[in-house]
Formats: sequence, structure tokens, C-alpha cells
Amino acid sequence: MSEERFGEFVLVRRHEDGHVAELALDRPKAMNAVSSEMARSIGAACAALGEDRDVRVVVVTSTHERAFCVGADLKERNSLTDAELVRQRPVARGAYTGVLELPVPTVAAVHGFALGGGFELALACDVIVADRTAVVGLPEVSVGVIPGGGGTQLLPRRVGAARAAELIFTARRVEAAEASELGLVDVLVEAGRDREEALALAARMGANSPVGLRAAKRALRLGQGLDLRAGLEVEDAAWRAVAFSGDRAEGVAAFNEKRAPRWPGE
Repeated sequence: MSEERFGEFVLVRRHEDGHVAELALDRPKAMNAVSSEMARSIGAACAALGEDRDVRVVVVTSTHERAFCVGADLKERNSLTDAELVRQRPVARGAYTGVLELPVPTVAAVHGFALGGGFELALACDVIVADRTAVVGLPEVSVGVIPGGGGTQLLPRRVGAARAAELIFTARRVEAAEASELGLVDVLVEAGRDREEALALAARMGANSPVGLRAAKRALRLGQGLDLRAGLEVEDAAWRAVAFSGDRAEGVAAFNEKRAPRWPGE
């Protein structure tokens, strides 16, 4: 396993053959509160991972024992002037859109607190694995703002408009069992197993065609919110992108020869 640090607070680990990469939030003294510096690092790490053709799946994890991420660094925010806050906004957005726009499948491994921007980082992923210590929520209206890292758009896409409204307007925290019932998280595991289970899930995903994975993600994301006819056109465009690829040829050959595929990734 190789490691690469992006700034002081983000660690990228590449596992085994390099097809699964782990983006670890590593600001333990602040329970991974996202400062401007940390936001820049998340964005930079995502840009690097998105360009790495060897990476097939990204898992977002935390090095803190009791938290995935507690959201924005409110101590830093309290020190900013209005003008500084305006300048900081694109920096903050860069972290959330960086995760959201990764071209490969993404899995969040959540334990402990995942609140505000922390939960939004998880919502930006394709699948959320949470252990039984997880507590999630979007409490921003309780401090006079709104979920600004994608929460007002991503949460209703998961759980519907009315449920999202109830959660956002009440600012309430949701513990793991209820979060699983409501669809706020996708896979619920025993305490302390979120990272292990997320990496195992990522490994299963990463065994598949890198061309197929990227195209399938693109179709899923671009098709959201479209009517069925338009969505099927998005799917058809993604199919055409893979139908004549080396991965498709290798996949069919491997199936017929009853062997594991050796993906060319093109």
C-alpha cells in the first residue's frame, strides 16, 4: 500500500494493485472539521484521483475514532469577514464537488459523527457504508445557514422531498438504525467495521471493467432528474462509449474462455 499526503489534513492510500484508493480525512484534533486548507486538500486529492486511470474506486474514510467529519470549521468561519467568506465559498464548494464529480464509483465509510458538511461529503458518494456508532444530520439551519455542500439537492434525491425537508428544517441528528431505515445510509455494519466493509465493497467493484465502471457512473449521474426518454438517450450514449472498447472485447473473451478478465482499461 502506498500513501500520498495532500496538505496536512488529507491522506490518499492506494491499496494492493492500486485499483482502490482511499481518501482519508485526517484532521483528528478538530474531528475533521473542514477548514479552508482542508477543503483545498480534498479538492486537490480528488482532482489527482480523477485523473489516475489506474484508480477504479475511491473510498472516503476518517482517521478519527469518534467522527467521520463534523462539518465546516465554524471557529474559522467565525473569524472571517463578509468579504473573506465570499472568497472562501468557492474553496469550500471545491471539496464537495470534488468528491461528487469523481468519475469512478465512490464509497463513504462512516462512523461516529457525520454532520453538516461531513454528511454532505458522504452524500456526494455513490454508496454510504455506516457502522452502528454513526450519527448523521444536516443541522445548518440551527446556526443560521443552510446545507451548502450539496445537501439540499442530494438528500431529497435519496429520501424524497418531504423527508429531506423534515430532516433539514428540524436540524435533527439521526442515529445509525434510523438512518438505515430512512435510506440516509445504504449499508449498516457492526461498530468498528465501516472502513473494512467499505474497502471490501470497493474491491468487489474494482474487479470490474474500469471503462464500464466510469461509463455506468456517468449514465447514472447524468440521467438523474431526466424524464425516461432523455435518460435512455444518456444510457445509449454511455453504451456506445463502451461497446467498442478493449474492455468489452476482453470481457466477452474472458467469459467465453471461462477465465478472469485482464482489463486493458481502454
